[in-house]
Amino acid sequence: MGCDGGTIPKRHELVKGPKKVEKVDRNAELAAKWKYCALSQEKLRRPIITCELGRLYNKDAVIEYLLDKTAERPNTEVATHIRGMKDIKELNLTDNPEWDSEGRTTKGDRYEDMHCAMFICPVVGLEMSGKHRFCYLQTCGCVFSDRALKEVKTEICHKCGEQFKSEDIVVLNGTKEEVEKLRERMEEKRLKAKTKKSKKNKVAETAVKVSDLKDVAGPSGSSSSASVASSSASAASSSSSSMGVKAAVAAISKRSYQEMGEKSEVFKSLFTTHTSAKRTKDQTSNWVTHTPYHF
Repeated sequence: MGCDGGTIPKRHELVKGPKKVEKVDRNAELAAKWKYCALSQEKLRRPIITCELGRLYNKDAVIEYLLDKTAERPNTEVATHIRGMKDIKELNLTDNPEWDSEGRTTKGDRYEDMHCAMFICPVVGLEMSGKHRFCYLQTCGCVFSDRALKEVKTEICHKCGEQFKSEDIVVLNGTKEEVEKLRERMEEKRLKAKTKKSKKNKVAETAVKVSDLKDVAGPSGSSSSASVASSSASAASSSSSSMGVKAAVAAISKRSYQEMGEKSEVFKSLFTTHTSAKRTKDQTSNWVTHTPYHF
């Protein structure tokens, strides 16, 4: 029953105070980011890939996601920015010699460090466990600690020797502010690639139009048609290519075949604008439609 027989209740038993905010275990949070796939939540295993935002994935999980995006999978919002295989990069990681494979049986007769990382920095030997900042190079995929890149400043990869720039360095599992900066850089990069592709398509279209105009002008071509084609070709390489092509098309379309001196009379007689094709009313005959009852 309670409150009888001399029991004295305490304050926390009678008065309900505010609920305590549950704090996330720091070690568990780091292990979830650095030891498990961000998409499938399975343990990371080679080959390990990353995206432009610096998240870690198992390659097979991302391939399955790209093959069938309609399938119901948990935690798919972390991979919505991955459009294809060009948006991911396979990492060139360095194994930690102190890491034992998980295939062995645990007997309990030795100390096991649960916070030991699978990979380390090949330059300074720091473990890739989340306690230190790690980065990867978009050119070759090699992974280094941020301390190694700051202490040994160079434009050549320490591991494979490939050249890189400061823009090619991407932080792995960065903070929210760093992820937002990486997202902005990713969107800006994709926008530039899209505009560059559209410009290439426009230049290709203008080149096709210029070749068509040359075919219409004839194989030999006159000096005026050559000048128009050259002017339109030079305009196609600049930003005002469309205006130059339109002007060339208008100039050639207004020109008559009868005014082309390089064309023969036989070629000119094929068109109705030739003098031989013009007839008077007396020379032209009316069309007569015969019915079955005419005969």
